[in-house]
Amino acid sequence: MRNDHRSYTNLPAGGVKRPRAESMNRVTVVLGAQWGDEGKGKVVDLLATESDIVCRCQGGNNAGHTVVVEGTEYDFHLLPSGIINTKCISLIGNGVVIHLPGLFEEIDKNEKKGLKGWEKRLIISDRAHIVFDFHQAVDGMQEVQRQAQEGKNIGTTKKGIGPAYSCKASRTGLRICDLLADFKEFSARFKNLAQQFQSMYPALKIDIDGELKKLKDYADRIRPMVRDGVYFMYDAINGPPKKILVEGANAALLDIDFGTYPFVTSSNCTVGGVCTGLGIPPTNIGDVYGVSKAYTTRVGIGAFPTEQLNAIGELLQTRGHEVGVTTGRKRRCGWLDLVILRYAHMINGFTAIALTKLDILDVLDEIKVGVAYKLNGKRIPHFPANMEVLQKVEVEYETFPGWKTDTSAARKWNDLPPKAQNYIRFVENHIGVPIKWVGVGKSRECMIQMF
Repeated sequence: MRNDHRSYTNLPAGGVKRPRAESMNRVTVVLGAQWGDEGKGKVVDLLATESDIVCRCQGGNNAGHTVVVEGTEYDFHLLPSGIINTKCISLIGNGVVIHLPGLFEEIDKNEKKGLKGWEKRLIISDRAHIVFDFHQAVDGMQEVQRQAQEGKNIGTTKKGIGPAYSCKASRTGLRICDLLADFKEFSARFKNLAQQFQSMYPALKIDIDGELKKLKDYADRIRPMVRDGVYFMYDAINGPPKKILVEGANAALLDIDFGTYPFVTSSNCTVGGVCTGLGIPPTNIGDVYGVSKAYTTRVGIGAFPTEQLNAIGELLQTRGHEVGVTTGRKRRCGWLDLVILRYAHMINGFTAIALTKLDILDVLDEIKVGVAYKLNGKRIPHFPANMEVLQKVEVEYETFPGWKTDTSAARKWNDLPPKAQNYIRFVENHIGVPIKWVGVGKSRECMIQMF
């Protein structure tokens, strides 16, 4: 055995003082604070313009971020939004599950809109798990099954995310590093997995040889982009000064542990997912920005205490163009729920919040904000874990007069009407987190920065 160690035999008494760690680059994190669709893409885009690295750490192409640059709308599902920025590296971390056909389809679509040179700026972690077409097929079949058995489904995006994470947890999954190693070994494991799924779902058709042929092509296409994500992130954090941004997908209340289970996604979309999904220590996390709309929306089913099944809900839906980027489903709408935001803050430790789509409230005579939940007339001190309990809560509201003024042209705090300022300050004080941005429209310019 070679002796690569330093000789510690003739050191001065007391040993050698370890040099103090040099200052490291901390990562800035952007997370959804509600049920998704809060406008994270916009906040990420704002920060990505000056970032050196933008990372995705969890989820898959069940996420959808729309970014508008110089009048062109780009849609991202798997690609970090930083991919538009030519000076920026985009990393798909180990916690992400990757559907390769979906990734290349997304790239082709965005290339047609003018995305160039992405292959030199995209890095894919070799430890990321792969979503296969049969995962997507099974996702759809499971939803049909749930509907038949329980009369309700989860409302997944049918992108194969749940089944892929299930394989990861049951240790039958295949990763990018497997695809790029011995293809014969990969093929054998793929066949095994496919057959396992077929025995569980007899109606499932899988063209094993056809799939493998496509996967071999994808392997050649992605090979130059694949790196060890742990070492890449370590070097980025401990190297020369860099701005590193992590783009959360989904949101706090869709988190597999903390969300409205079982109507959740299959990954941790709270701050812990950043460490496990990129392989970085918690000490490397800097600012954590929570993104929330000035009201609340939810796609699919599950409890939604402040939902407005009335003209208010319809107005928010139409004025806010509340339709899912990934699914095209109409979103359910309701008043801002501060119980949820405080809960999301407890888990994530937000250093600041972005409040988006304030302008959607411009036409309302009065605006309500949920401040507490009651059960049997008594306030409850926490956010219920059990869905049946959450379905039954009664919301206690604080009511504010509407400002009845168009805010979409506001570019600084003082441009906002006093009643809107009052609403924002109330939210800020109630959650105990400063609001750093207020969004009043679709484009980059419409984010008012407060400090």
